[in-house]
Amino acid sequence: MIYLVRHGQTAFNAEGRLQGHVDSPLTELGRAQAAQAGAALKRLTGGGEGWRIISSPLGRARDTAEAIRAALGTPDLEIDARLIELSWGDWDGGLRADLKARHPEAFGETGWAFTAPIGEAYDAAQARLRDWLSTLPPEPERRIIAVSHGVAGRLLRGVYAGLSKPETLAQQVPQDACFRLSGGAIERLDY
Repeated sequence: MIYLVRHGQTAFNAEGRLQGHVDSPLTELGRAQAAQAGAALKRLTGGGEGWRIISSPLGRARDTAEAIRAALGTPDLEIDARLIELSWGDWDGGLRADLKARHPEAFGETGWAFTAPIGEAYDAAQARLRDWLSTLPPEPERRIIAVSHGVAGRLLRGVYAGLSKPETLAQQVPQDACFRLSGGAIERLDY
């Protein structure tokens, strides 16, 4: 089983900026969301014993994962670069509204660009997340809490459940819920 958590709200989220590999700190709301995630996961995992917490290396995900680790009393936090957010390349840190106005063709129907200059392509991001999944223990021995990002989380859920690209991109990316991935199914769990 995997509990997949998106990091809490950041300053860039609140400003409407694409973050990609650029980092911004959790807001007060983001810190509260991270604490709520920790409390929810403590309840869902029965206290967290025997669970691994694996996080993207970016600060916003690590800070969220640390809040979860503290709530569970888990001794270690693992970092795995394959859980990092999609890079928007030259657009990392840019205001979404400005970029969409200048490059409407790049955002398409879903509002997510995979054609940003020097950005990461959909297939490449999907491949690294598929690789991460392939290294995990098989179910039912799998006891993972993964802390990642909006787009990376969408792609990870899509790979896990064998969703098409449109189905993958249509998924929600809440910061006040996590997803339980078990038995090939995806279940949203609100905090």
